[in-house]
Amino acid sequence: MIRPEVRTATLEDINNVAYLFDSYRVFYKQPSDLTGARNFLKDRIKHNESVILIAETEQKIVGFTQLYPLFSSVIMKPVYLLNDLYVHPEYRRMGMASALIREAQNLVMKNRFAGLSLETERSNTEGNSLYPKIGFSLDTIHNYYHWSP
Repeated sequence: MIRPEVRTATLEDINNVAYLFDSYRVFYKQPSDLTGARNFLKDRIKHNESVILIAETEQKIVGFTQLYPLFSSVIMKPVYLLNDLYVHPEYRRMGMASALIREAQNLVMKNRFAGLSLETERSNTEGNSLYPKIGFSLDTIHNYYHWSP
């Protein structure tokens, strides 16, 4: 198992992360848009709207996760939404995703947030296998709905 260095992305990392972010979007059946990916990530970092953690090994960025801060009115504390997680196919099954999530969990504890939430498709067998192994519990009580104009 390769031990990646996991750190917070900076504006200097945008070009390399944008390639992975674009691949992530294509995985979810969106058209490739490298310029849009670069601009989107740049705006999130510039405006402190998300935290992007990157996994580096062999002097290249091979994975990322993006965390969005949210608030829970019920518990009156902030939480992070782990919205994006992607590892380059050549580096999968090497512990990269686990390392990224563990660093996200450390960030939650460091910032005294209430927790870390994520959502994934039921068909995501790898994710649905991984998340319970690293401490996540599946919410079988709530229904999640979405509305788009």
